[in-house]
Amino acid sequence: MENSTDSTGMNFILLGLFDHTKTHRILFSLVFMTFIASLVGNALMILLIHTDPRLHTPMYFLLSQLSLMDLMLASTIIPKMAANYLLNSRSISPAGCGSQIFLFLTLGGGECFLLSAMSYDRYVAICHPLRYHVFMSHKLCSQLVAGSWLMGGIDGLMQASATLSFPYCHSREIDHFFCEVPLLVSLACADTTVFELFRYVCCTLMLLIPLSLIVASYSLILAAVLRMNSAAARKKAFTTCSSHLAVVGMFYGTLMVIYMKPKSYHSVGHSKVVSAFYTIFTPVLNPLIYSVRNKDVKGAFRNWLGKTHRVALNNCGDKCMEYCIHGIC
Repeated sequence: MENSTDSTGMNFILLGLFDHTKTHRILFSLVFMTFIASLVGNALMILLIHTDPRLHTPMYFLLSQLSLMDLMLASTIIPKMAANYLLNSRSISPAGCGSQIFLFLTLGGGECFLLSAMSYDRYVAICHPLRYHVFMSHKLCSQLVAGSWLMGGIDGLMQASATLSFPYCHSREIDHFFCEVPLLVSLACADTTVFELFRYVCCTLMLLIPLSLIVASYSLILAAVLRMNSAAARKKAFTTCSSHLAVVGMFYGTLMVIYMKPKSYHSVGHSKVVSAFYTIFTPVLNPLIYSVRNKDVKGAFRNWLGKTHRVALNNCGDKCMEYCIHGIC
């Protein structure tokens, strides 16, 4: 490993998630297939929302942004991990490491605030249905989305620039499959106490402020639902909110384990497993959660399939006619 470190100059060494045993090759194949499914699922969700007029509502506009963030998150981490594994290389440049940190924190932080915006959307839809389009105007939705990206971007930029400003004069081996701030900072040969305190406070606020808004929104939703006289209305409200709550639970549960756990409780193996769940499996689960019990999304998907089938038949018919004109049939 010393020779590998020397040959890569100033690059960092990612020790990765898998080795080249038969079991790990199978696990790698499953992870890569999950990544492909994530790309297809999220891209399809974005396509359906932007092409089907029935999905041109504030809720689905916010959902399309969530799918975009998930698609970008998976694309930030998995391709580099896969390339290193397949090429038997573990090197990543400081610029590549900084890009991973910036994008990972931008997308993670942005998703925190986006999920709080989505919970506010559900609160307005259930508690103020008659004024929904007033409270959730296109302008406000655009501002909420822009604010989510901006807050995530600021956090990512600050932490990426600060992390790469430290000197790394000893080991550059990162026992992970991507560049993560806590592990990278632990390799710095400088006093990082102030930065780690700042990072802990920053991450705590980035997680707890949106989470507090989500809890407040769903507390008001629960109170409103319990006052409903119709059992059908209560069931519809719970069904609408259950998908979002499942996503919130997965997202915040993993991030809190990674970024709010005290340093003394950190375990490299445990951190890898939690990070793998967040970066690999959560992006593929989100489109499934939002589509399985959603009649609008399933209807839009059936319409898209029908339209695609008709276009394919028309193209086939045109080709057959062309062949007949030329005397082939």
